[in-house]
Amino acid sequence: MILYHGSNTDIDVIDLTKGLRYKDFGKGFYLTPDKNTAISMAKKKARLFDGTATLITYEMDEIALQSDLNVKIFPEKACVEWLLFVDANRDRKNILPIHDYDIVIGPIADDGVVLQLTNFREGIYSPEQAAQQLQDRFLDQQYFFGTEKALSLLHKIKSQIL
Repeated sequence: MILYHGSNTDIDVIDLTKGLRYKDFGKGFYLTPDKNTAISMAKKKARLFDGTATLITYEMDEIALQSDLNVKIFPEKACVEWLLFVDANRDRKNILPIHDYDIVIGPIADDGVVLQLTNFREGIYSPEQAAQQLQDRFLDQQYFFGTEKALSLLHKIKSQIL
C-alpha cells in the first residue's frame, strides 16, 4: 500500500515527539492514501510554517495491520464512535493521550467536521445527530502512526518538492 505525507520539509527520520498533541487521533505521524490530500496539506504547511511544500511517499505492507500491533480501523464514513474519538483527542482538557493504539485509520476531520464537533460540544446536536449530518460527506482517509513499532512498518520510497 502506498501512503503519502505532506510536509513543509523533507523527513529523513520520523520523530514522534514533533507531532502536535490535539489532532484527530492524537500525537503521532499522519499519512493518507490520497495523493491530492497530501499535496494540499504540504502546501498548507509550507504557507503556515514556511519551508518548501514536500510530498513524501511511503510504502506499507497491509498484512502488517494483522500483526501484533494495536490497530483501530474506523468505517470510511463518519460514525458516532469516530466522532467521539476525534472529539476526545482534540479536547485540550485531556492532558494524557486517550488511547494506546499503534495505528488508527479513519476519516480526516476537515473544516466541515469541525463545525459538527462544535455543534456537538455546544449541545446543539447529540453525537448521533452530528455523525448523521456528516454521512453524506466524502471524508478523506488518514493513517495515524503513534509508536516506533508502527513506524517500523513504513518504508520511505521518495520525496518530491512541489
